[in-house]
Amino acid sequence: MLRSLASAVRRAPGRCALGVCVFVAITGYMAWDFLVLREPWQLLVDLDVYRDAGVSVLIGRPIYHHFTATPQLLPFTYPPIAALFAIPLALLPLRVLGWLWTAMQFALLAGIVGYAFRPFLTRFGRWQPVALGALAGGLMWIEPLRDGVMFGQVNVILIALVLADYVAKAPRWPRGMLIGIATAVKLTPGVFILHLWFSGRRREAITAAATATGCTLLAFLVVPVDSADFWFRALLDSERLGPNAGTSNQSIRGMLMRLHVDNGLLWLALCALIGFLAYRYAVRCSRIGHELGACAIVGLLAVLLSPVAWIHHLAWIVPGLGVIVGDGRNLRRLLLMVGTAVYFILPIPWWGAELALPGHPLPEFVARVIEDAFGLAAIALIPLIARYALHDTRDSRRAPGAELGQPARPAKAARGRTVEAVLREATPA
Repeated sequence: MLRSLASAVRRAPGRCALGVCVFVAITGYMAWDFLVLREPWQLLVDLDVYRDAGVSVLIGRPIYHHFTATPQLLPFTYPPIAALFAIPLALLPLRVLGWLWTAMQFALLAGIVGYAFRPFLTRFGRWQPVALGALAGGLMWIEPLRDGVMFGQVNVILIALVLADYVAKAPRWPRGMLIGIATAVKLTPGVFILHLWFSGRRREAITAAATATGCTLLAFLVVPVDSADFWFRALLDSERLGPNAGTSNQSIRGMLMRLHVDNGLLWLALCALIGFLAYRYAVRCSRIGHELGACAIVGLLAVLLSPVAWIHHLAWIVPGLGVIVGDGRNLRRLLLMVGTAVYFILPIPWWGAELALPGHPLPEFVARVIEDAFGLAAIALIPLIARYALHDTRDSRRAPGAELGQPARPAKAARGRTVEAVLREATPA
């Protein structure tokens, strides 16, 4: 993805510079607000947590017993290997680090959008870099991405790692390794290891699992006490992550808790049902070579299945939007993509939280459903993404020479069956 951006810059530096200017014009106020105008205690609070974890490793301070400064008092919640990766962050002042971190998020997002929306962007011809700047800048204002920039989060990095592992044509690393690293850092990308296994790519799944295991064992060698503290105590305490029933938790469990249904069996049953359906859709997408659709579906599934998943974890809707819009020639799909993006720009869950307060005439159940708006939308987007991925693949097979979204090794994925047979099985009723 970033390699494609670099080659585009070499081909058309002037138009790429114009695209950067458009992007900065759209997102500049956001960056200035989050990096300059905010009070010190509001500055990149999650990045501050990562940085403090790196400091803890350097000075021998217990990683999982330290909290950031008041008034945030936030603990480090990622596995120990993430604290080791955070050591370089400890070497820079937070404000300097914040500018570099935000620039990295912007660059990675541009790469992700450029790949996910490639069929749409190619319609702009030589002005594609400018269209990319406008599109990526506009998408930065959706709540999941805006929150990720405001907090200094890692979600865009994890998406880039997973997508690169899936779609790189000739990777210089063993395919599956980047998913393993992402899983070791944040655990939830482990759902992609299962997808690799279910879709028949056993070697890649084993590589990913072995990489995640190797990173975990490395952390045990370097920080054994902290590793034991995480895996046998901190990991089991979900309250360390924040108020589980809070509005920002848009996972299945969070939605149930806000409805006062804190039943573990019901939660597991819903996770099993949604997981089964989502994996089925994702495997179908992979079998016909539409890995972008598969990644978007499994990424949204990771958010839904997690016990605690904040709104910024829903950054996975970006590749999903790319699948929905396709090449942009279908007006209904274009409007659906724009409408979905606007839906995620609006703070709908927070409206629901306000309506759920005592004194509002709206029934609490209705207010809670509004509060769950993003999680419910993630569930609805899974079959929708699958539908359009399968539709685009079918059309591209019918018209040789037409561009298929973003295929990856389709011939191997079909495993000896004809494409038409796979499509007949994959097409939703």
